[in-house]
Amino acid sequence: MLLLALDTATPAVTVALHDGTRVLAESRQVDARRHGELLLPAVDRVLAEAGLKLDAVSDIVVGVGPGPYTGLRVGLVTAATFGSALGVPVHGLCTLDGLAYASGLTEPFVVATDARRKEVYWARYEASPSPGDAAPRTITRLTEPAVDRPADIADQVAGVPAVGAGALLYDTVFTGVRRECPEHQSAGALATLAAGKLAAGEELPPPQPMYLRRPDAQVPANYKVVTPQ
Repeated sequence: MLLLALDTATPAVTVALHDGTRVLAESRQVDARRHGELLLPAVDRVLAEAGLKLDAVSDIVVGVGPGPYTGLRVGLVTAATFGSALGVPVHGLCTLDGLAYASGLTEPFVVATDARRKEVYWARYEASPSPGDAAPRTITRLTEPAVDRPADIADQVAGVPAVGAGALLYDTVFTGVRRECPEHQSAGALATLAAGKLAAGEELPPPQPMYLRRPDAQVPANYKVVTPQ
């Protein structure tokens, strides 16, 4: 197996290659406005670092969000294009799941990313430790991903271990924030999680976007359609 993982659902543009045993190469750049500009060079970079060509890829996994519309679409469209060109399967994984895996936490915890508009995308998790390894062997999402104002979920997250940029941004609500854990998504963690699931024969979700709300860009209320005479 050679798994190409990518995620653009958060400000991090991140790509990794995984051979079914370990991460061979990984790239991560944090820039919320340059997903389209940064993603393909990042793919080239990890392939070059691993000394491999794109046609060696056997599977693709992409973070499906939740995330802002524009950034999320960049990763999904790129993954679909690669999958079609190479004739390989494209799998989806929740972006929050990748952050949960990367956290290394084993007690029940929360993952929260910045959803803008003074909201967060979040979900609850629990994990089982790997023997002799601080990283979780398996993670279980206990709630469906949701988008909420932090104040509206304060009673549910106060004092609970929390990771992610959303938890850091609203640390007066997420009072159990773990600052030592990753703030943004890691394609390496996403790839490791996906590789384990595929090796166990688990079917991964399709690469369909998880938006949870309407796009920021809207047609103006008084927009007039001009038709040719």
